[in-house]
Amino acid sequence: MYKILNRIIWPVILIPSIYLAISWHKLQETIPLHFDIKGNADRYGSKKELLISVIILSVVSSLVYLLLKNIYRIDPKRYAAENKDRLLRIGFAVSVFMTAISCMIIYSGVHGASGFNASLILGGVGLLFAIIGNYLPNLKPNYFAGIRLPWTLENPENWKKTHAIAGKLWFGGGLFLAAICLLLPAKIAFIVFFSVTAVITIIPCIYSYRLFKEQKNNNSVK
Repeated sequence: MYKILNRIIWPVILIPSIYLAISWHKLQETIPLHFDIKGNADRYGSKKELLISVIILSVVSSLVYLLLKNIYRIDPKRYAAENKDRLLRIGFAVSVFMTAISCMIIYSGVHGASGFNASLILGGVGLLFAIIGNYLPNLKPNYFAGIRLPWTLENPENWKKTHAIAGKLWFGGGLFLAAICLLLPAKIAFIVFFSVTAVITIIPCIYSYRLFKEQKNNNSVK
């Protein structure tokens, strides 16, 4: 899997550039580049601005992938190398998501505001959450990915239990967002999205802190 992902990631990252080259002649000189939460264009620009945006997103996507692929090399945690494949897959998922966003921006440039769908983007982020949640329970303690709190980093048992519950929340919450955001109007979808995101982020942190306090109290009794 490691070799396969390394081979296909670069064609995936190049997809927006190829799509833009094919669609270049269809673009007007002035095109919508930014939209409000309802999907209405609120800023216009030139084709060159679109080109720059696509290039920036492709570069960022490449850097994110390379960072997550190699970050275990500089992580001082003892078991950091065990995260190599998991972080690589997360990096691949993030790059695919950014490629999809780039393609949607190009599509919107070609078709105008009718080509932009905020609910679809939120649903895509939810799916990304679900993919990350699938890997969280098996993620070993490290300083770069996961629920990186002082008490999780210093206690392997706290890290393990926190990421077990976080994985379930992110996976379930992500699938819920992927489905529900596609069915709701954009404005309501934004409210639901940020509410669920807050829940799946805060609950693992609170759970982790409670474990820390319980362990501290038990050590005090001893």
